[in-house]
Amino acid sequence: MFEVFLYPVSFIIALAILIAVHEFGHFWVARRCGVKVLKFSIGFGKPIWQRKSKVDGTEYILAAIPLGGYVKMLDERESEVEEIEKPLAFNNKPVWARFLIVAAGPAFNFIFAIIVLWVMYMSGIHGLKAMVGKITPASYASKAGFEYGDQIQKIDGKITTDWNRVRLALLNAALDEETINISVLDKDNQPKIRNMNLSGLSDPVEQKDLIKAIGLSYWSPLAELGEPVKAGPAYKAGLKEGDVVIQVDDKPVKFWSEWVQSVRDHPSSRIMVKVERDGSILSLPLDVGAMEKDGKTIGLAEVRLPKRYWSMLEVEIEYNPVEALQAGIVRTWDMSVLMLRVLGRIVIGESSLRNISGPLTIAQYAGDTASLGIVPFLSFLAIVSISLGVLNLLPIPVLDGGHLFYYIIEMITGKQVSEQFQSAAQQLGIFLLVALMGLAFYNDILRLFS
Repeated sequence: MFEVFLYPVSFIIALAILIAVHEFGHFWVARRCGVKVLKFSIGFGKPIWQRKSKVDGTEYILAAIPLGGYVKMLDERESEVEEIEKPLAFNNKPVWARFLIVAAGPAFNFIFAIIVLWVMYMSGIHGLKAMVGKITPASYASKAGFEYGDQIQKIDGKITTDWNRVRLALLNAALDEETINISVLDKDNQPKIRNMNLSGLSDPVEQKDLIKAIGLSYWSPLAELGEPVKAGPAYKAGLKEGDVVIQVDDKPVKFWSEWVQSVRDHPSSRIMVKVERDGSILSLPLDVGAMEKDGKTIGLAEVRLPKRYWSMLEVEIEYNPVEALQAGIVRTWDMSVLMLRVLGRIVIGESSLRNISGPLTIAQYAGDTASLGIVPFLSFLAIVSISLGVLNLLPIPVLDGGHLFYYIIEMITGKQVSEQFQSAAQQLGIFLLVALMGLAFYNDILRLFS
């Protein structure tokens, strides 16, 4: 029942924050450039709350449809302007001022992402340590010489001690189809270099799990059980802390990941679990529980991983304020460049249009991250804010990037782009935007039923 409200509420909160950040950028810089702001709206359609400032007359609006927002400025092209207020009109400002006002929306999205990442890096981010598990035979990783127990430290000189950073670095390298140098500490804690050639890898953007596609897997300890949750399935079956699972039904088990997968594959079923306990072998019947996750029913035994393994699996990324700010800027830049590269591949046909996501996918990620806590949700906000900044800078009419393109032409030629050209381009831009939104919704619906 809680999830029914979590996903839409998280989605609306995320949109409201990101739209407010973007529109506030336009609003704040317009004010600094001496432009009169008539309306500041979060959302479209019928207002559900509005207030008019007694100081400057700006009308603040919260509207019913939370899929955008706008800042309406005084402009002679839209309505008549009294003579005394003409210096406050947007269209009468020099081209550099108009450029700054329009660019401020995407710029504030980037600034917001940097601030969020800065705070997160200062407070410390917990990630999954980049320790390598089983290697797929004849894979890219196998050919590079990876071994079970390798700890990835750097990729092409960049620190990648957690799997999120590894994934991003591998995606960048795969897009270039280049050979990368991966610094690792092997299972004996000795530094080694693994050279991996990623040429020939099928569309890396399409890969659901790039780590798995190149033949790597997450390190997993042996299938030793920690403390069972009281009254849970494992507790009722008589499983105890320290038991080592060696078989589930007729399938041998060695690693914790194999034990977890065996349980997940048998929701609401009875399985026979063979364990080693104090030198003896026991077979115990386990009535597996069930839960819903990502729209699927999976089994659960409710038994923890032994505490001594936690520190082996987790890494904390924490910086001082200066280092955190630098890390936030670098992360924002890297994500922006990666998004542009992926968009470029889609445009030239090297990546599928199926990679374009819409509001339904965003809502799903908003709910998923919110259910995990404030830090994952903030990380999600930072990524989507970067996406909004990048998309709005594309030179497409209607978007901020389209207007900035006009202003660049004006700076070069000394003449404003004609209103006839802008009107025709705007119609094209609206068509492209509607087509893009339609495609995004179509992809979202396909994902729901796939």
